Amino acid sequence: MNRVMVLMAICCTMLLGSGWAMAQVTTVPVVPSSPDAINPIQVLEDVSEVVPGLDGQLSSTLNIMVLLTVLALAPSILLLCTCFTRIVIVLGLLRQALGTQGLPPTQVLIGLSLFVTFVVMSPTISAMYNDGIKPYAEGEITSYEEAWQRTKQPLRDYMFTQIEATGNWSGVYMMLNYRGIDTSDPSQLSRSDVDMVTLIPAFILSELKVAFLVGFRIFLPFLVIDLVIASMLVSMGMLMLPPVLISLPFKILLFVLVDGWSLLVGSLMTGVYQPEAMQHVIGGLTGAGP
Repeated sequence: MNRVMVLMAICCTMLLGSGWAMAQVTTVPVVPSSPDAINPIQVLEDVSEVVPGLDGQLSSTLNIMVLLTVLALAPSILLLCTCFTRIVIVLGLLRQALGTQGLPPTQVLIGLSLFVTFVVMSPTISAMYNDGIKPYAEGEITSYEEAWQRTKQPLRDYMFTQIEATGNWSGVYMMLNYRGIDTSDPSQLSRSDVDMVTLIPAFILSELKVAFLVGFRIFLPFLVIDLVIASMLVSMGMLMLPPVLISLPFKILLFVLVDGWSLLVGSLMTGVYQPEAMQHVIGGLTGAGP
């Protein structure tokens, strides 16, 4: 509790130093007319009002804890809704196929995956901002529900597009069956029947399947090199010499000669379909609805 109080004091000090207006806290949510009129304390007080099931029954201290927890988990949850999962797994499998033992470092692979993800997801992020966040910030939308529906729709379209392009509808049907929705006749279902709680894990399963399939194809040429080197060493009687030690320079040379990094990253980027490019495709759960 003492740590929480210290954290509250630090937050209040930072807000006062930044020139925020410290208005009196009330229990009635207020929609600010301009960014200068935003009261962060009011926002913290109203955290429990917008969380389903809490109904404003939390104290200010617990509201702050809930808000900080959500802010800490939000980036991870958002990354799972993008192509980051596919890219980082493929790059990790590539490192293992090369056998370089930690090179490139994990930080480099994650950083590259993040930047490639930003490039690929930029159309979706722009649509989410222009359709939902920007109108709400400018006061064109005053309803939380409408802003949320508008913001999440481009992301839902993106996830449905990837599932449609890979044909991995089995994960969607599995989640729907577990939640008690009849999927015996998929033609009677529409995208509006799949909420975010069902769509996100189904999308993650689809991305995992695609990532491991791509990783399998990456492993094949390096596996051939290992087998050839191992056969040569056995025929020469060098049984005590590790084949990986000899094959590593050849695998690195092959990967560099074919410009492997550009080839792999380019293939990953072109393998992610944008919703506009898949509008002509008719498949599962493509009926009308959000």
